[in-house]
Amino acid sequence: MSTITVKNGIDVDQLLETINAIKEDPHLGTFSFRAKSSWQSGTHNLGEIAGFSHARSEDQSRSAPFVLEGDEPPVLLGLNKGPNAVELLLQGLAFCYAVGYVANAAARGIEITRMDYEIQGDLDVRPFLGLDGPRPGFTRIRARGWVSSPNATPEQLEELCRYVQDTSPVRDCLVNPVPVETTLEVVRSAS
Repeated sequence: MSTITVKNGIDVDQLLETINAIKEDPHLGTFSFRAKSSWQSGTHNLGEIAGFSHARSEDQSRSAPFVLEGDEPPVLLGLNKGPNAVELLLQGLAFCYAVGYVANAAARGIEITRMDYEIQGDLDVRPFLGLDGPRPGFTRIRARGWVSSPNATPEQLEELCRYVQDTSPVRDCLVNPVPVETTLEVVRSAS
């Protein structure tokens, strides 16, 4: 009978098996994720995140899609039915940092008892509104983390933080240009 090593809620044996499998066959490390959005009214949209492909095969692990509501605050003409798109972007970075931190800590034998992130971004909406101003996106993003561990030194935790930043897929998308292709199909409305 084998013992499963779980640290920080991560099955370390499975993590190491996954790493080794991808080392053997880099194709196993390829994913294609998808998200949908359907406009409802005003600034309110419904988002759906369902399947994804892994190594060119469709994943079947999700029985139902995740449904998200997106909206704007009243100051931006919304009704606060959900976070706005840039808030979701910041949340994506927070999720990615936390997952990367606890998983890599587990692989290193570091126990984490607390891991929190707060992400803030500065944005000027003037370009979005067709007015002169800085770029339409964030001009600065700040991430602040809090971590507790009973078996790691502050130096180990700080080095892990740097490693997580260097390997975060979401941070990489934010700091490096990513080609974005947009197409539009005009659909005639039924009269």
